[in-house]
Amino acid sequence: MSGGGNNVVNKVFYATSYHPIQAGSIDGTDVAPHDNGVRRALLCYNAGLYDPSGDSKAVGDSYCTLFVGRLSRHTTEDTLREVMTKYGRIKNLRLVRHIVTGASRGYAFVEYETEKEMLRAYEDAHHSLIDGREIIVDYNRQQLMPGWIPRRLGGGLGGRKESGQLRFGGRERPFRAPLRPIPHEDLKKLGIQLPPEGRYMSRTQIPSPPRRKGNVSDREEGYYREKSSVEREEEFKQQSSLRSYHSHRSSSHTHSSHRRRSKDREERSRTESCSDRKERSRRMEDRYGDNKGEVSGSKRSKRLEEDRCHKRHKHMHSHHHRRSSSQDHHSSD
Repeated sequence: MSGGGNNVVNKVFYATSYHPIQAGSIDGTDVAPHDNGVRRALLCYNAGLYDPSGDSKAVGDSYCTLFVGRLSRHTTEDTLREVMTKYGRIKNLRLVRHIVTGASRGYAFVEYETEKEMLRAYEDAHHSLIDGREIIVDYNRQQLMPGWIPRRLGGGLGGRKESGQLRFGGRERPFRAPLRPIPHEDLKKLGIQLPPEGRYMSRTQIPSPPRRKGNVSDREEGYYREKSSVEREEEFKQQSSLRSYHSHRSSSHTHSSHRRRSKDREERSRTESCSDRKERSRRMEDRYGDNKGEVSGSKRSKRLEEDRCHKRHKHMHSHHHRRSSSQDHHSSD
């Protein structure tokens, strides 16, 4: 049960699926229809008489398509295109006209090139002025809202008080947080969405439209849009502070890691340099020590051999000279 009090007076919630009985209830807790329009819509709902995919004119990407309502009867396609182009590139635009007279019926569907552009228009174009009329914009509920029943069959959302058939749960007129006990069992039997007790939104928050499944960034954007401007600013400050803290820690850790690795490299270099020099010296001695001796011994042997040759040659020369002198002497005698 949701209790009453000032804390829930300004709280609201939005329909994520359509049920005619709930749409006719100001707080979304009715369990019986209260006007003929709701009864007609309930009949179509239970009998499955409305097929949203049966509209041959409803073409294009539903997730990129925006509903524009409460247009002036004098607003043309060119005027609407000129205004809605401010929010993004328009791929297709269809101003709904009377099948016989061709007069505008006061609403249109605008398809954008991307979902992001549609979301920009969804957020910024709501309650803007076109030809002096304040328009409303919403996502393409005809294609994306389960159980949808259009206004012409007694369903729809919004409406004017003069009609006596107001419909609740939409962007323009959301459900109010219940001030009375919630009939949980009866709502469950009828398949009606239960009020989100304890998770109501304020009127200043923008309800997020359906997004494609499996797109994490889209879900994050939807969660972000549901927050009020104050909450968004506060969350942004917290996230910025957290990012700055982590960035500082990461930078400090990186610098300390660099310094530690640099010291390790220097120490390793000194250690390895000493050991390398010793090892190199030992290897040089092992490799060239005996060779030096062999080389020097070889030089000495060569020098001794040269000395012997020189003495032998000198001796032979001396002997030859003495023989020549002796012969000369005998000859003179």
